[in-house]
Amino acid sequence: MNSISVLHINLFQPGKNTSDFYFNRMKEHLVLGHRHIEKPHRHDFYATILFTKGSGTHEIDFQRYDVSAGSLFFMSPGQIHSWELSEDIDGYIFFCSQDFYEMHYVNQKLRSFPFFGSVNFPRKLQLTETELSENNHLFAVLEKEYHLQNVMKNGFILSLMSQIFIHATRAFSKELGKENSEVNISYFKHYQQFENLIEEYFAKEKSVAFYASLLEISSKHLNRITRTVVQKTATDVITERIILEAKRMLMYLDESLTEIAFRLGFEEYSYFVRVFRKTSGMTPTQFIKKYKA
Repeated sequence: MNSISVLHINLFQPGKNTSDFYFNRMKEHLVLGHRHIEKPHRHDFYATILFTKGSGTHEIDFQRYDVSAGSLFFMSPGQIHSWELSEDIDGYIFFCSQDFYEMHYVNQKLRSFPFFGSVNFPRKLQLTETELSENNHLFAVLEKEYHLQNVMKNGFILSLMSQIFIHATRAFSKELGKENSEVNISYFKHYQQFENLIEEYFAKEKSVAFYASLLEISSKHLNRITRTVVQKTATDVITERIILEAKRMLMYLDESLTEIAFRLGFEEYSYFVRVFRKTSGMTPTQFIKKYKA
């Protein structure tokens, strides 16, 4: 099997001393990194992309999104992505390491932003004309600061990044109809805790009762939370995370299907295939043929 490459920030900024932050215009980025990004690949950093012109498609963790002016994307480390973009594409892109952000904002984790912290949260926000204008300004100021050597440069860059992330969180909240709802804010916090626990235990623990007990709530209430936040049962959330990991492993690990199934906690390969097919609509073998042809 061909492996999926893992890209590092320093690939895109040769000669620079820092490998914690990178910023570029989309046109220049595509020229600079074309040999690295023309095929599906993964990052070991957080990425934010604003398209201001052009069209195309952007696939993130096997979910396909349309691209147009005003499409704002967020990606977390480890996600597999690829795109097909028109010749007139333009916009902005920036990367940052987890340390770059969290060593400055000690009490603010990148995963606390829903588009970075939840695998079930949309990775694309389609901005209104007003939102695009506001973001265009923030990205333009960020671009200018990136190329200057000003006092407290990193602090200013981080403040601009935070504004972009906070504006996006609010826009997502409006889109999902959850703004100003104390109940739903509480539910979302519980949901984030649930997903954090899944990240830690999904290869070993697959029962809703296990996660509910760690959250100190009932399984029924956990299901109420997941249905409210992502319109899925708690079992669906757990299973989809497992199958997403299976897809990633099928793409970048040179292991047999049986070995991957075992690593994900399936003692019977046939059961793994049934779960995979039910969740993704295809068998593991069909998935490999589709994405690794």
